[in-house]
Amino acid sequence: MLKLKEAVIVEGKYDKIKLSSVIDAVIIPTNGFNIFKNRETLEIIRYFAAKTGIIILTDSDAAGFKIRSYIKGAVKDGKIINVYIPDIFGKERRKTAPSKEGKLGVEGVEKEIILEAFRKAGISADDTAIPADPITRLDLYETGFSGGENSSEMRQRLLSELDLPERLTTGGIVDILNTLMTRREFFELAEKISGGKDS
Repeated sequence: MLKLKEAVIVEGKYDKIKLSSVIDAVIIPTNGFNIFKNRETLEIIRYFAAKTGIIILTDSDAAGFKIRSYIKGAVKDGKIINVYIPDIFGKERRKTAPSKEGKLGVEGVEKEIILEAFRKAGISADDTAIPADPITRLDLYETGFSGGENSSEMRQRLLSELDLPERLTTGGIVDILNTLMTRREFFELAEKISGGKDS
């Protein structure tokens, strides 16, 4: 079990139940879009963000990203770490039909996948290491992953290569890349992906 000092923000009670069997931490459910009008929950999240830092682990669909974005905008002070589960299509056991986008939420993915998602975010114990020579947004631009004619296609190749959700923003990609690899390794991967585009 992964012991964390940060509070972990999830969407619902079933996500909390699932996560409780994987990590030892304070887990706060947003109760879906209820977070938009529940000031008390938001104040608790702000408190933990300033005190210990928070980890946001929402589903990889549009709703999950909307909640994630809202929390990031609402928390002015403190540390926020984003953890993303990959796009896995399927249906949770307790549901009669798949979600709108057909993707499994946090409650539906295997424990090993959740732990791997934490590892990809640089979380394996108590804290994350900040690279000495970090990958930047400019690096993404210069390697063709943003601002270019084929950037969208290139980004999808990159996300697919790293098994990350397709909805990740450029900023989110930069954050995760810095936990996964060195700057040199990124440029090597970029070369491999751009080479694959022409083949």
